Amino acid sequence: MEFKGFRAVNNVALQVERGTIHALIGPNGAGKTTCFNLLTKFLIPTAGTIRYKDKDITGLKPADVARLGLVRSFQISAVFPHFTVMENVRIALQRRRHGDSFDFWRPEKALRVLNAEALELVEAVGLSDYAEIPAVELSYGRKRALEIATTLALDPEMLLLDEPMAGMGHEDVDRTAELIRRVGKDRTILMVEHNLSVVASLSDRITVLARGQVLAEGDYATVSKDPRVVEAYIGSGHA
Repeated sequence: MEFKGFRAVNNVALQVERGTIHALIGPNGAGKTTCFNLLTKFLIPTAGTIRYKDKDITGLKPADVARLGLVRSFQISAVFPHFTVMENVRIALQRRRHGDSFDFWRPEKALRVLNAEALELVEAVGLSDYAEIPAVELSYGRKRALEIATTLALDPEMLLLDEPMAGMGHEDVDRTAELIRRVGKDRTILMVEHNLSVVASLSDRITVLARGQVLAEGDYATVSKDPRVVEAYIGSGHA
């Protein structure tokens, strides 16, 4: 991927195996978020192809990719702050049923059929006690859990998580890591994450980027001992 002569992502051959948790790590400016934006079609590659389940998705739009089952959650929590937890999840379910339209104007009675599924998702992310609480009143970590619930409402086969632990305290990190582990039992997950202890505990495979290129790949025991990875992280203040 080239921006006015600068190659943000250069010859990155990233393969994510179905049913695994795959981490994409590297120092700031390594090209991680650019990779995410390319995979979910918020950027169009200037060269190369992107394939998902043996289908070339290079030219598809973000909504088309999401309908195929490849769904991302953003680095900044994206929920409706003044709607309750249940309402946020139900809106996501409405979107799945009605395409790109949230279909706000359907009668309340017609929407009640979504309540059971919404409650199931709320319970799955550990927010049962907060179901009727406005999202704005949740802690940062619980807002991220709600965002994961709304993402799961779209029924993704592959979930892309962009720095899910960013800005969290220790308790929220542990809670969210356990949630990702549970979610990963039934789905493929690709995540960008700077918290290396989380990466070590969750990831089946890790790809390390530096200056837009793959520096190393393998399990945590392998990449953490690679001298090139150690040098890249020490040099960028991530030791």
